[in-house]
Amino acid sequence: MEAFCNKEKIRDPITEEEIDPDEKLMRSIEEQIGVAENAKKGFREELLIRMSSLARRGQKFEYTTHERLNEAIEKKLFANLKNVVKITTSTKTPDAEQLKRMNEVVDRLVAEHGYCTVCANELLKYVGTLLSR
Repeated sequence: MEAFCNKEKIRDPITEEEIDPDEKLMRSIEEQIGVAENAKKGFREELLIRMSSLARRGQKFEYTTHERLNEAIEKKLFANLKNVVKITTSTKTPDAEQLKRMNEVVDRLVAEHGYCTVCANELLKYVGTLLSR
């Protein structure tokens, strides 16, 4: 976002090459809360100003403290999760590929979020029922 506002490139952490900011990702988040194409610059500048202000006071910016950004990110993550869950819970008897995807989601819930295997499977089933409504 800062690179976009300052019309700069960013350094890819893997390839070390200079690339443009990820416009597609930023727009996909902004669209979740209705930020129009012609309002994206203002929204991003607002966030950058808030981040700079906090930094000057020695404070760290947390997206959860910005109501609209928090809502946008949560909606984007839920939309992404919805697509994963649809794939992993679309049938009662999953084929090998669906089972593999379900196991990958369960493994990530265990490894990255501290769930036990049973709880991760139950969460996956629960979210699947929510999304099928």
